[in-house]
Amino acid sequence: MDRKISVVGLGYVGLPVAIAFGNSHQVIGFDLDSKRIEELEAGHDRTLEVSDEELKSSNVVLTCNPEALKNADFHIVAVPTPITKAKLPNLGPMLSASRTIGQQLKKGDIVIYESTVYPGATEEECVPILEKESGLKCGVDFSVGYSPERIVPGDKERTFTKITKIVSGLDQQTLDIAAEVYGSVVTAGIHKASSIKVAEAAKVIENTQRDLNIALMNELAVIFERMDIDTLDVLEAAGTKWNFLPFRPGLVGGHCISVDPYYLTYKAEQVGYRPEVIQSGRRVNNNMGKFIVERCVKQMILQDKKIKGAKVGILGMTFKEDCPDLRNSKVVDLVTAFRSYGIEPIVTDAMAESKEAVEIYGVELSDFEAVKSCELVVVAVAHKEYKALNADDYAAMLTSNGVLFDIKGILPRAELADKNIAVWRI
Repeated sequence: MDRKISVVGLGYVGLPVAIAFGNSHQVIGFDLDSKRIEELEAGHDRTLEVSDEELKSSNVVLTCNPEALKNADFHIVAVPTPITKAKLPNLGPMLSASRTIGQQLKKGDIVIYESTVYPGATEEECVPILEKESGLKCGVDFSVGYSPERIVPGDKERTFTKITKIVSGLDQQTLDIAAEVYGSVVTAGIHKASSIKVAEAAKVIENTQRDLNIALMNELAVIFERMDIDTLDVLEAAGTKWNFLPFRPGLVGGHCISVDPYYLTYKAEQVGYRPEVIQSGRRVNNNMGKFIVERCVKQMILQDKKIKGAKVGILGMTFKEDCPDLRNSKVVDLVTAFRSYGIEPIVTDAMAESKEAVEIYGVELSDFEAVKSCELVVVAVAHKEYKALNADDYAAMLTSNGVLFDIKGILPRAELADKNIAVWRI
């Protein structure tokens, strides 16, 4: 494999990809954010996806100078693809990356996109920019492909090299080269998709499927709450059947499961179909924050707790456990809903940075010690630090007859029951 690799975008996805290739190849790691480059050059990744040792030992040239991309001929694009406030695809970062690469593109280069998109985006949106900026012709002077990212933030078991890699290309030659390049580091195997659109569609339905399955669990939780049935007890019982899928209810945030379905529904409506099931699942999941807070307030009223001005603690702000990523966290929905009742919750997180929480959500994170003598405590994220707490620790957070709400189902119910502390779950 004699291709010279660049990775454009050094975030949660791009950095692990660059480091993995950098263990056996020289890689150009490019990011527009000069502060991000300075941080990585100093030897630390604040996303915690890559250790300081891995960062130091890998052969990656870090830069924010676009001209450095001329030294590569196999460009991997790993930039975010978020949604707008109107829940429409925001291809801005991806198109910007295309312009940057296009200005440095040479004959014989290959550009591979990893960012999640709707089917057709690579060829319809990105290729024209590459051609315009470079003055070259796609399929003649350079080529493109798509290889969807599958990295899960915070997962130290299923890392980049241990996840089967889907690759696709504009033509057979590009496909074979992409398979060879990725196959040089990915040990889990390579799957060659029949077209770029197939690879794009495969990625977008992976998380759409998960979104819908969680939506079903969330809808069941709403139903069972009205029947005074514990949903997790039901799922534990149903899970004894060999083919029952182990999905659980909860807040659905992050930059994949709660975002990707909107890319698919956008494209579906462009081709004349309104997807009812996918959009219904999104509505269910988007309403869970409001539902959880309504249940919390209901339990507080039943416990004769004053609502307006009540002291409420929330443990966890990130979008998932054991990960510092705050992007698109649905915990902010809890904060917003509590504020509508005249409650300003105390929010703490074992991993997130308060400065970032303020910048993104206007929520200032408090020290863990501030969560004490509360009328209500909500365990919103299953960080290992919160799993390690015992019944005495949780009892110390509450006032007499306080309410404990366990969104993630991690608390020791039996031990808490011995202390006359009732635990409510979704």
